[in-house]
Amino acid sequence: MDAELKARVHSPEAVMRQLDERTEARVEVYQDTYYDRPDGSLEKQDQELRVRTVRGPSTFRTALTFKGATVDDASGSKPEHETRVEDSEAAHAILQGLGYVPSIAFEKWCRNYDFEARGRQMLATLVRVPEIDGTFLEVETIVTEDDLTAALDDIRAVLADLGISPEDLTRELYTDAVAARRG
Repeated sequence: MDAELKARVHSPEAVMRQLDERTEARVEVYQDTYYDRPDGSLEKQDQELRVRTVRGPSTFRTALTFKGATVDDASGSKPEHETRVEDSEAAHAILQGLGYVPSIAFEKWCRNYDFEARGRQMLATLVRVPEIDGTFLEVETIVTEDDLTAALDDIRAVLADLGISPEDLTRELYTDAVAARRG
């Protein structure tokens, strides 16, 4: 499962400089398509089903992801199961053939940083969603449910090192923000 916190970033350039000092960034564009049953029951159960295609200067990959219901209300962390998919068009066709319908699709422009902090492998991602105002920072690490609280504390420490305060944390979902923007 991912232990993850997301924050709104008030000084994206300063955070980017600090992350660039830690490691080299992978600049990628995510094309996310979220699926649900026609009755919206996945969303009603706080679950997510997504096909994500990632494009970078030298990368192209697609992943199929299922996220279970939230296990930590403060962070919004969810159990996550993800696998690479060879053919993104086939993945979309399979889901639709099984009766799932696209609920929302949008792009995320990301700068990804892989590094070690506090004895954990971390992924920090600076995110811009063209349809949403502002820049976000996601910091995550893979953990067991038993280690979630300690991992979230470690992530909070990394965020503090980057100048992100607890007041900057948000549980706002990109899907909800994009849907609201589209009205």
